[in-house]
Amino acid sequence: MSTTTGTVVERFASSLRHGAGASDHTVRAYVGDVEALASFLGLDDDSTWTDVALADLRAWLAHQAADGKTRTTLARRGASVRAFFGWAHRVGIVEHNPAARLASAKASVTLPHVLDVDQASRLLDTARLRAQSGTAIDVRDWAMAELLYATGIRVGELAGINVGDADLNERTVRVLGKGDKERVVPFGVPALRALTSWVESGRPDLAGDTTALFVGHRGSRVDQRQVREVIHGLASGAGIPDIAPHALRHSAATHLLEGGSDLRSVQEVLGHASLATTQRYTHVTADRLRHAYELAHPRA
Repeated sequence: MSTTTGTVVERFASSLRHGAGASDHTVRAYVGDVEALASFLGLDDDSTWTDVALADLRAWLAHQAADGKTRTTLARRGASVRAFFGWAHRVGIVEHNPAARLASAKASVTLPHVLDVDQASRLLDTARLRAQSGTAIDVRDWAMAELLYATGIRVGELAGINVGDADLNERTVRVLGKGDKERVVPFGVPALRALTSWVESGRPDLAGDTTALFVGHRGSRVDQRQVREVIHGLASGAGIPDIAPHALRHSAATHLLEGGSDLRSVQEVLGHASLATTQRYTHVTADRLRHAYELAHPRA
């Protein structure tokens, strides 16, 4: 089959999006990696992928490593080309899969900054105090921050919540995660107070006809950029290290494990497909335990 590179990449993107249910972020990353490979190999719209060999893929990754790319980036790019050539082989674009024996680069175990419990409390107290004497937007910011920390949901999941997804009586929220997988996550009383305040006294002042739970000044659904700006501002006001909203997800997971929750429960709360992903947080809790031991034990 002599299909052009551009058409092949577009078909691959469509298969990721509609066949595998991948998120827009994943599709962009994988397509970007495949396009980078095509550029490295000198493929253009008149070229096919049939002559790409395992040695070509290894040379590309070696070039990336020499260029200073991290192990995490190399691992993802390896996964991208394995997914691409696996798909290309299945649909008959290539006769042989050159990525079948491409070794995986082991990704480094790194996590964004994790707040300790005191820092998380200071951030949320800052949001609550602003809401008490502020505007409807301040009440919204308090509710968003509380819900992010209480549930560990992703920023995109938060932005996608509709009014009917939040059950204030049961203290649960329904979110749509990666791969369009729906899950229901519980939250505690502090988040309930913030959400109740927002739903009853904040949102009615702003919302138009939208079904979105969280809206902006003009009544339309908040986007991820707005949520990031809110968390950056609250961190600054609380006098804690600058964090992104995703750090609240990592903090929630770490604090759940430190509080005695089991890995399977945390996996379900976070919506991880693999338990191995959740196990990353045990590194953080182990490091903290080691630090506490060294400070407190007389024979440390």
